[in-house]
Amino acid sequence: MLEIANLIKRYGQDEPVLKGLDLVVEDNSVVAIVGASGAGKSTMLRCINRLVEPTSGSIRLNGSELVTLRGAALRRARRKIGMVFQGFNLIDRLTVMENVLAGRLGYVSLFQAVTRRFPAEDIDRAFALMERVGIAHYANKRADELSGGERQRVGVVRALMQEPEVLLADEPTASLDPRTSEQIMMLLQSLASELSLPVLINIHNVAQAKAYTERIVGLRHGKMIFDGVPADFDKAALEAIYGGIEAPDDELTESPAGIASGEES
Repeated sequence: MLEIANLIKRYGQDEPVLKGLDLVVEDNSVVAIVGASGAGKSTMLRCINRLVEPTSGSIRLNGSELVTLRGAALRRARRKIGMVFQGFNLIDRLTVMENVLAGRLGYVSLFQAVTRRFPAEDIDRAFALMERVGIAHYANKRADELSGGERQRVGVVRALMQEPEVLLADEPTASLDPRTSEQIMMLLQSLASELSLPVLINIHNVAQAKAYTERIVGLRHGKMIFDGVPADFDKAALEAIYGGIEAPDDELTESPAGIASGEES
């Protein structure tokens, strides 16, 4: 379980980017975080994995407080927080297998990491996960030879290799075509169920959020102004979050067929 309480993030003397967020995410939950650019979506995710330091508040993962951790304790905690990035963050010159095994770097010695001598059980798990997401046949292929959807699948498997207790996805479909976007969202949805894993997805596309998640959290100017099921996310909620921006009807439809419509920004 992920528990966020009164989370505040301020840069210098400027107005806070996050203004007292409260959020509880249960295991198996797939939660979409929506909002206009600058609403605080990415900042919230980066506070959870401590890529950004919270100004104040509490972030607890399965009972362990993350905000106060430092040094080795913080590195150990980060192993349990998987992250899927919009830009994939792969090392292009390395193979798919090598990129996937990077998810185990927090668990092996420096010698094993430098020489790429990972335990046999790590390699077996990597193959099993790659098979699960349909990229096992690319194990020895360089990452820069893959399509966008294939690269994102590598990113997902790399995150899962950490054996995470929560999975964060920051705009995981923004660089992908509509069909591939659907496939990645369906993959994240099914993995959450299979692995009893809470998944938080920062996403602009409202139709994808409604189709593939069971809960939507809407942010505006660093405050949570919507928290509910997709069926309750109507045009009034869209206006409240995006400031009266008009969206086509299919932007609010639950059918994946409407996902090809334009994204909110």
